[in-house]
Amino acid sequence: MLQFIDSHAHYDAEQFDPDRDELLNRIHRGGVLKTVNMGCNLERSRLSVEYAEKFPFMYAAVGIHPEDVEGTPADYLETLKKWAVLPKTVAIGEIGLDYHYEGYDPDLQKKIFEEQLDLAAELSLPVVIHSRDATEDCMNILRKRGTVNGVMHCFSGSAETAKQVLALGMNISFTGVLTFKNARKAIEALAVVPLDRLMLETDCPYMAPEPNRGKRCDSSMIADIIPKIAEVKGVSPEQVAKQTTENTLNLFKKMQEN
Repeated sequence: MLQFIDSHAHYDAEQFDPDRDELLNRIHRGGVLKTVNMGCNLERSRLSVEYAEKFPFMYAAVGIHPEDVEGTPADYLETLKKWAVLPKTVAIGEIGLDYHYEGYDPDLQKKIFEEQLDLAAELSLPVVIHSRDATEDCMNILRKRGTVNGVMHCFSGSAETAKQVLALGMNISFTGVLTFKNARKAIEALAVVPLDRLMLETDCPYMAPEPNRGKRCDSSMIADIIPKIAEVKGVSPEQVAKQTTENTLNLFKKMQEN
């Protein structure tokens, strides 16, 4: 049985309300070694910390998602910092830029993004970055920092952008999109990412891989993503699982201590 880490999940989502505890305990008895629940706003960051305290195999990231920046209180950084220093909070995330939907405020998104990058640097924590339809602005902000300790999650960019992310020192993670029939762009990007810079994620409950596309996703479905990665990289599924686990532990260092 393959064993792996899901580096990016959203178990606070309402889709898990009917069976959250049972599901989490069941998949942990399977191949899911650890999982990181992402914060998207203050309430969901609080829940991530709560779940990390409740489940020994779960860890938290705390942060403000770009779609959630409106209405962020002036003292939000103090609140995030209070949670970020806890033993099982392993990252600031997910943070970044998202220009996909109408009505977004790019200036506010960039302000909140940069403030959280500063907080992560202050606390020596990695960042989990979300970038959608905002590649140029996101990369410009990151380039100003020279190197960035973090991961570009749910990567949807080109192979050329992947190379630029790697040049900043970051890891890259992909979701179940890799298994979709129209995943040519994602496969091309995966091909240029060295195995020692790759991480696994579901972004559950979203992005379920084939053969469960369209259904509620959970961390166990990474087992359906690994074979596609192994095929593209020309290695065994076991090697993919082992190396990505090491990569995740190396990035989220507090996982090794708690």
